[in-house]
Amino acid sequence: MLGKIFLLKGDLDKAIEIYKKAVEFSPENTELLTTLGLLYLQLGIYQKAFEHLGNTLTYDPTNHKAILAAGSMMQTHGDFDVALTKYKVAACGVTESPPLWNNIAMCFFGKKKYVAAISCLKRANYLAPLEWKILYNLGLVHLTMQQYASAFHFLSAAINFQPKMGELYMLLAVALTNLEDTENAKRAYEEAVRLDKCNPLVNLNYAVLLYNQGEKRDALAQYQEMEKKVNLLKYSSSLEFDPEMMEVAQKLGAALQVGEALVWTKPVKDPKSKHQTASTSKATCFQQPLGSNQALGQAMSSAATYGKLPSGAGGTSQLTKPPSLPLEPEPTMEAQPAEASAQTREK
Repeated sequence: MLGKIFLLKGDLDKAIEIYKKAVEFSPENTELLTTLGLLYLQLGIYQKAFEHLGNTLTYDPTNHKAILAAGSMMQTHGDFDVALTKYKVAACGVTESPPLWNNIAMCFFGKKKYVAAISCLKRANYLAPLEWKILYNLGLVHLTMQQYASAFHFLSAAINFQPKMGELYMLLAVALTNLEDTENAKRAYEEAVRLDKCNPLVNLNYAVLLYNQGEKRDALAQYQEMEKKVNLLKYSSSLEFDPEMMEVAQKLGAALQVGEALVWTKPVKDPKSKHQTASTSKATCFQQPLGSNQALGQAMSSAATYGKLPSGAGGTSQLTKPPSLPLEPEPTMEAQPAEASAQTREK
């Protein structure tokens, strides 16, 4: 109970210390082990999280909370088949769990089985119609399948529940762009830029739209803003940039006749090391409009797992992970308000 009080106060460090002491007194208590594992997972300490969740499954192989959390870590690192195997075990005990069906769906999405992904997400949405992360994922899968009207429908619903998330507006703008509603797409991008101060994909996609509309000066301003964010991220985080994002940025930089100095890799001490710069593409490639349906839709997709997942669900280590938002079970399901956990996000 003391640990739950610290969690309600938002003091994760003290809560972890309390739960560690509790586990010393009760090393076989699966509830304590699971909660401690989930807290480590929220903080991105995956090794300790996996250790405690593994201990939980040793004592109780059917503990659905621990299975979901362990499966979500495997899923985050791209091991979809093993994660699905874990989820099958959980499905035997909790057949109507929205986080479970969300995670199963995004495993299928990672395996490029989009129809199966939509089917599972529709079931999750039926069980939890007010869960914005499920709506986010539905919009994302429909965008990937180039079903832009359906994507617009689900992303709009997600925005109603989560109006302060810039990436949702960016994805909505991508859908509107492909529905040829340029004016509303610009408005959505403006809102995304206002809300999201860290994600360079927002500025890149907006710059692509402006360039294709012939507004090169505004496109240049967005491109330069993207450069600032990229340079900041290089030094402040361990993220790796999505190769497609780099390619589109290089093409746009060449088209705008800027960007030769943009370096995507972190500086290293070896002066002989080669950096990948934005000057590798030829400007002659850009007589065609930038950002085709496929390129624009995929370039935006890595935003979903950019940096830390929303609601403290544990960040991903790369910008290149599949654009799912696996949901984590909350470590204090009884004590905390019912906001679904993420990336964004079931874990």
